[in-house]
Amino acid sequence: MRFFISLLITIALCSNPKMMRAQQDSIEVKKIALYGGIGYAASLTALSVGWYGENGFDRFKFFNDNAEWNQVDKFGHAFTTYQLSRIGYDLLRRTNLTDRQALLWSTGMSFALLLPVEILDGFSPDYGFSYGDLIANAAGSGLFLGQELLWQEQRVKLKFSFHQTSYANIRLELLGENLLQQVLKDYNGQTYWLSFDIHAFMKASSFPKWLNLAVGYGAKGMVYARENENNINGYTSHRQYYLGIDFDFSSIETRKRWLKTLLYVADMIKWPAPAIELSKNGVKGHLLYY
Repeated sequence: MRFFISLLITIALCSNPKMMRAQQDSIEVKKIALYGGIGYAASLTALSVGWYGENGFDRFKFFNDNAEWNQVDKFGHAFTTYQLSRIGYDLLRRTNLTDRQALLWSTGMSFALLLPVEILDGFSPDYGFSYGDLIANAAGSGLFLGQELLWQEQRVKLKFSFHQTSYANIRLELLGENLLQQVLKDYNGQTYWLSFDIHAFMKASSFPKWLNLAVGYGAKGMVYARENENNINGYTSHRQYYLGIDFDFSSIETRKRWLKTLLYVADMIKWPAPAIELSKNGVKGHLLYY
């Protein structure tokens, strides 16, 4: 997924020790603009060359892809803008901006920064400008914004997990030829989670701060984007829903900068843990699912 390229580059730059410093230190807005500008330019360059480079660009057009990939790709869009909002807010609140200004700027920019990617899709001969993608982008930013306005904290985090599947070997050019490509392209192995901070909802209770309840969504059997293409070629996709436990790494307190950065990034991922799966095949338990 091309949105992950943008997110990973941004994380790498924003995780610079000079940026992820102690809370009481103030980061200059100019420095954030510099690092953010570099990350944004690098992201668009990587996307233009790596994703669109082979076929170039065509006339602008719209494209309705809402029926593709059982909407797993739309969760990927929402995940990206949610995490970009989170990163931007945590950086901007350390400047001379007020918390509300930092919140509005970070969520607004997380949506605006991905708009050029949607426009590039509009000029791509293989894709088109998708209003479904735009709605998913807004949903990710809105999930972050709404919780900060309501609770001044993130009680429900949007997370991601991935495992390799056999479907990638069927269409290597589409679903990925190696692990890195498959993480980005093989929607069969992607699962998106809403991780609920139970302690935050019951602050007076003794429920562990580090233990969350997670609800997940994914799909399998998607060798082709649309279900009719799958059926014609002898494949049948199905949706999968999960209920499991998750770990809240933000509850771990440390003064070490490198560990803070590591825990910050780790909190974007749903790590292996027991889960229950519900699909058309019935109910299935997993000792460790990711």
